[in-house]
Amino acid sequence: MSPMRCVLTVVIVLGSLLAAAAYLPGKLLAARYAAQIVTPELAGHRPIAIVFGAGLRSDGNPTRVLEDRVRTAVDLYHAGKADTLLLSGATNGAGRNETQAMLDLALQLGVSRDDILLDPEGTRTFETCSRARSLWSIEQAHLVTQRFHLPRALVICDHLGMDVTGVVADRRTYSKVSMAFWQLREIPAVLRALCDLRIYTQKNTLLELPKEPPS
Repeated sequence: MSPMRCVLTVVIVLGSLLAAAAYLPGKLLAARYAAQIVTPELAGHRPIAIVFGAGLRSDGNPTRVLEDRVRTAVDLYHAGKADTLLLSGATNGAGRNETQAMLDLALQLGVSRDDILLDPEGTRTFETCSRARSLWSIEQAHLVTQRFHLPRALVICDHLGMDVTGVVADRRTYSKVSMAFWQLREIPAVLRALCDLRIYTQKNTLLELPKEPPS
């Protein structure tokens, strides 16, 4: 084997190992939380359903992924499986407000405005979960999102001390391009979430350490 070929082989092997290492945490989380993921029909009652943002189209309406999340949460609400909806999203660079678009759709589908909470600063899944816990003291909730996203949302809320169930919001077959984008996006997102949780745990451990009494 020539030196160049040897180097290329090593690069390919190392690249494959790195890719597998990055992909593995997501697969482990999916296996770990499989029992906490249910379809809307099998979901029990929780006081609140948390709906995660997923972007807007150029006309300002929810993407199909986001629309399905809102519709699934509304179904839980009308079925008496959730008393309140927490709609969490962000404002994008073009000034489009995710939470307003989510609110408009939920109201159109018959949810009372009094039963909706809005979090316009849910820029990431970790922010949505941590703000739900710290601002609204949520302890039990349904997490409403697509199956590819649920393991990450579940591990975050679980480590924040919340009793949560993941409700699948896959209401249609999404395009292969769309699913490839979301699934690839999950790989770094899972790694970042695990880092966020490690930092969160370390900070809270330091806060809980007993302090020496003043001399």
